[in-house]
Amino acid sequence: MKRNWRNHLATIISIVLGLLIIYFGTDGLHAFTAESARTYRLMQEQPAFPEVTLEDSKERVYTLSEFEGKYVFLTFIYTACTDVCPVLELNLKEVYDQLPEKYIGEEIVFLSVSFDPDRDDPETLETYRIAFGSDGETWRMARIPDKEELQALLEEFGVIVIPDGNGGFAHNSAFYFVDREGYLIEVMDYQQTEKAAEKVLQVLESELEG
Repeated sequence: MKRNWRNHLATIISIVLGLLIIYFGTDGLHAFTAESARTYRLMQEQPAFPEVTLEDSKERVYTLSEFEGKYVFLTFIYTACTDVCPVLELNLKEVYDQLPEKYIGEEIVFLSVSFDPDRDDPETLETYRIAFGSDGETWRMARIPDKEELQALLEEFGVIVIPDGNGGFAHNSAFYFVDREGYLIEVMDYQQTEKAAEKVLQVLESELEG
């Protein structure tokens, strides 16, 4: 009887310890994977878009102040990617197409930022832009030539980019929604385009109606 009691106690202690490990290792049960934990942290911190200089497919050079007073919906890509990036951009276009035309360019702009500035020069970005039907104005494709500035942005927004040794990169992918003041307010699943469009529309409408 005493041995059974001890076994039950040991089991209970093991369960409690396991739950505590899960709790503290997942931001209080808010995240069960490294990626969801990273997203949760970003949503809590809502970091500002760092001071970086962009160069787009039209060879224009500017900072985020180019879009002052507007929301920015963006992705991080590299044009030589053959798996997730094309899907990411097609899905971005779906979100773009689902928003009322009256908001596009006036209240919100779309931006695809390359993290491969050496290969993704303006000419390459222009080819990519045409391939995905971007107008180059309300949806722009750009790079950040300064690698220190690029790294600062990637770190601030929790974008993981790891060279694979073959000219490609392993990286995470998402939609990033930046407010009018340049702060990250949402990180969205790029596979859920309708949900993303609904969220953006909800933010735009509630602000304008308010």
